[in-house]
Amino acid sequence: MKRVTFIVAAFAVSAFGDSGAQSAPVAPAPIIAASSVKHAKVPFTVGERMEYDVKFGILRVGNAHMEIVGLDNLRGRPVWHTAFWVRGGNFMYRVNDVYESWMDAETLSSLRFVQELEEGGKDTERRFEIYPERAIFVQTTKQPNKEEQSVSQPLDDGSFLYFIRTIPLEVGQTYDFNRYFRPDRNPVRIKVLRKERVNVPAGTFNAIVVQPVIKTKGIFSENGHAEVWLSDDDKHIMLQLKSKLSFGSLNLYLKSYVPSSNQ
Repeated sequence: MKRVTFIVAAFAVSAFGDSGAQSAPVAPAPIIAASSVKHAKVPFTVGERMEYDVKFGILRVGNAHMEIVGLDNLRGRPVWHTAFWVRGGNFMYRVNDVYESWMDAETLSSLRFVQELEEGGKDTERRFEIYPERAIFVQTTKQPNKEEQSVSQPLDDGSFLYFIRTIPLEVGQTYDFNRYFRPDRNPVRIKVLRKERVNVPAGTFNAIVVQPVIKTKGIFSENGHAEVWLSDDDKHIMLQLKSKLSFGSLNLYLKSYVPSSNQ
């Protein structure tokens, strides 16, 4: 099972170039109380955590989880710090990947995006600093550092699914967003396909099924035929993800959901 990491395409929707030298570690920001800052109305807060079984066809090959790590302070702004981990593989190929995003709590624009990948014995790190007010981004792990064009309300791979949870989803509608932080990958298209009941290890839920379409390779490409099941309620948590690829199917199934302490 050579490409377990296509599972991560739920959050890594673009194909990045090779990284350069690693940047110095970023010091952790002080944690602030969600109730003490002005932020956009969102169906999540600090402490929310979702855990998934990862399967290649019918075989369980690993696990994944996504969570709201904290409400941090970045460049003087309160930001939601989100993270997605995926671990798995077989005796031939193993992965241990982490994707982290920091998005402005008021505008939901991305300010920082980090990938730390351990795949098949190879380690890769990519860090991006994103500046919505200037519509530029810098890949700090690529030398030499240089400013590249972005968009005014950018979203990265990890923050996009959290953003989708904040918008109304009407069956039969298609939503286009020119908010991906790399302009040549826009628009990101979300097709709302249907509603149905779905059974996952965490239980049985009413779901709304969407198909993201991205201008890139991977499961969310136009030929990827990926579908995502979101809970049909005000939380829109991701219940299930199914993909159809040339080498087989890769799927996520929710096995547990832990709401934040004040939900």
